[in-house]
Amino acid sequence: MNIGVSSSCFYPEAIEKSFIRLGELGVKTTEAFFNSPSELTKSFTNEINAICRHYGMKIVSFHPYMSFAEGFFVFSEYKRRFEDSLEMYKPMFEAAAQLGAKIYVLHGSKTPLAISDEEYCERYYRFLQTAKPFGITVAHENVNLYASSDPEFLLKIKKQLGSEFKAVLDVKQARRCGVDYEKYIDALSDSIIHLHLSSFSQKEDCLPPSEKGLFDFSKLFDKMLSLGYRGDAVVEVYRKNFKEDGELLSAMNYLRSLLK
Repeated sequence: MNIGVSSSCFYPEAIEKSFIRLGELGVKTTEAFFNSPSELTKSFTNEINAICRHYGMKIVSFHPYMSFAEGFFVFSEYKRRFEDSLEMYKPMFEAAAQLGAKIYVLHGSKTPLAISDEEYCERYYRFLQTAKPFGITVAHENVNLYASSDPEFLLKIKKQLGSEFKAVLDVKQARRCGVDYEKYIDALSDSIIHLHLSSFSQKEDCLPPSEKGLFDFSKLFDKMLSLGYRGDAVVEVYRKNFKEDGELLSAMNYLRSLLK
């Protein structure tokens, strides 16, 4: 398991500057959090790739700026908009592929759903099949206030799609959902292919991982590795959650020490 840091930690910093800051910290594994349509162009992905080559970084996952609208485009009652959206998302899959990412992080739809659970599964399947030719795996993240906040909902998709279903476990979002993260692991087990990590305190629900935090990462790692987990993990916190870039480096090194 490689430990890295998501570029989203520096939002709203321009993403190219975010990658430079990650590189200067010595980060080698990262997630690309793209924030604007112009960032999908070949010239821009080339620029990001050049930065990654310079610092020896590898992008393992891609988080799109359109995640807030997936309920509107992909999972709404208006079927024509869904059909059109499959073409609309292709440039995002292509950009992810150009960056070398293998995982596309999907939020899905907020609740209440506008369509049935069965149709949601069908739409999700069509979406991931559209991404496949680009070499991209669509992984459904658990997100607060979304249908995916419920482990049973994600399990329902898994049962219908079998090995086609993949998931991202975000422990911060689990906290905000009021759901023990282990319930997602118990429900999804080997479908989880990526981890978003953060810690918390009695006053703040999202902090960079550290010895002072209240989250037990050793327990998480032991559970995932016992299930044969072979994916990577990235620190994903918000800009307001840390004061200095070095806190992200300390978080990454702390998590690596636990794996040793």
